[in-house]
Amino acid sequence: MKITGNKLYQRVAASITARIEAGHWSPGTRLPGERDLAEDYKVSRPTIREAMIALEMKGWIEARRGSGLYVTRRDHGTGAREDALNFDVGAFDLTEARILFEGEAVALAAVSITDEQLDELDRLVAEMAADDSSNPSVMDADHRFHLAIANATGNAAIRSVVEYLWDLRTKSPLCANMFARAKRGGVMPRVEEHRPILAALRARDPNAARAAMRSHLRGVVDDLLEATELEAMERTRGELDARRDSVAKRLRIGSV
Repeated sequence: MKITGNKLYQRVAASITARIEAGHWSPGTRLPGERDLAEDYKVSRPTIREAMIALEMKGWIEARRGSGLYVTRRDHGTGAREDALNFDVGAFDLTEARILFEGEAVALAAVSITDEQLDELDRLVAEMAADDSSNPSVMDADHRFHLAIANATGNAAIRSVVEYLWDLRTKSPLCANMFARAKRGGVMPRVEEHRPILAALRARDPNAARAAMRSHLRGVVDDLLEATELEAMERTRGELDARRDSVAKRLRIGSV
């Protein structure tokens, strides 16, 4: 099954809800695994993860620890399938957009940034490094660091776009949920990766600044993938343990 168009995870989520409504997967049925769904829909596994999280948030499916994802018995009512689409962007799409926009913004900032603005970035990196990783102020300093770079471009439109992308982290329910899951998995701002960005800016090197920013944000994608992968692995691990217990019990019966 091939899904095309914008916001693929939304199209996958809509297709899955349609199949549930059609009885393809009845309430209580375990959904196929992530890899199988990705092959079925001809999309990436991160897209499947975003679709699964969206459906879980909306109540179409539930995660059973150590078992997998199951269709719920909830009466979703008229229009529920359409509601499954209304989650805006996910964390993967958001970070991909940030790689594009902030990568170019930092390159522009490298040729226009002032010494005062560099000093401000230096203070923000020090602030991030000084705080405990569980302190919410780390995220605030991270936010201000990236906005300060956008501001250093001297382009109000660029600053507005970067600010909008950051706002989506909390205003898009799916995105906020995915970052919350990552935080529970121990993922926090990558403080040390801000130093090469600052060094490239101080050297007024746009190519190095672009490369450092893209490397940093690709690391954010890696963290999100790892955090959501751990959830899937935990469910799979629990299922395997249950199977081992079942086999062990059957073998004990045969040995009596």
